[in-house]
Amino acid sequence: MARIGIVTISDRASQGTYEDKSGPAIEAWLRHAITSAWTADYRVIPDGFESVRDTLIDMSDQEGLDLICTTGGTGPSPRDLTPEAMAAVIHKPLPGFGEQMRRISLHEVPTAILSRQEAGVRGKTLIVNLPGKPASISVCLGAVFPAIPYCLDLIGAARIETDPKVVVAFRPKGA
Repeated sequence: MARIGIVTISDRASQGTYEDKSGPAIEAWLRHAITSAWTADYRVIPDGFESVRDTLIDMSDQEGLDLICTTGGTGPSPRDLTPEAMAAVIHKPLPGFGEQMRRISLHEVPTAILSRQEAGVRGKTLIVNLPGKPASISVCLGAVFPAIPYCLDLIGAARIETDPKVVVAFRPKGA
């Protein structure tokens, strides 16, 4: 059974002054797309380098999660430090994820060029940074998720299956 982390990175949401809509949007999209059994480890943390770094390390190294989807902290404002924390955490960057998310998002909004989403591998965990707006989360997950199941296979994480009516996961023949 796959174990998936969902991390909302927001000062206001972590303080309870703002309702987190992004984390639930990720979970809803995943529940709609993934047909194999999986469990969620859901966290809301403040913005900042240390909070993001420490959470990602804990979720990958201690909790042994297969996939972690973060939301928030990827813009250009001073407290948006998710990409910097990612650089300190991942062993292998996967820049194509961020490129694809920005490419697809530019069809929706011109400010997508301000986005600094990334993805990378730490051990047997794939970490994907998603935007903070729920509508953008759906667009970005739809754009990159076809590659995620096979990526998880390649890094030795749990296998996941998807509903082809929602997203067609690509796996080479025989994989």
